[in-house]
Amino acid sequence: MRANIATLIAALVGIGILAAGFRGGPWTPIRMAGALVCVGALALLSVARIQLGRSFSVQARATRLVTTGVYARIRNPIYLAGELLFLGLALFVPSWLPLLIVAVTVPIQLVRAGREADVLRAAFGEEYEAYRRGTWF
Repeated sequence: MRANIATLIAALVGIGILAAGFRGGPWTPIRMAGALVCVGALALLSVARIQLGRSFSVQARATRLVTTGVYARIRNPIYLAGELLFLGLALFVPSWLPLLIVAVTVPIQLVRAGREADVLRAAFGEEYEAYRRGTWF
């Protein structure tokens, strides 16, 4: 339960930082789109983390296979939300730094997702493979 509260607090802090950034500069359509992408990414990140519950871990381990909620459609919504957050920031700021972060972190996230898939495949076998076939990333 503490991890869920910490996730919500982190999302609210992120939204607060984003809102504070609106004070400088004009509200261009690109900047507004970036803000919307950031808010959506923070929402996805928060929901995914809460739905993952006790199955969340920094290193890949298989305690249970989470296949409900956002995980019914996306296998790695936290990784996806993180990348979307930086893409939104690139539009919002505007700066090349968030794009550089995306360029560096996407390959890392793909490797992590592959390792997690291997751990889940080993633990859950065909159940995981069936789940994998019905979901994206």
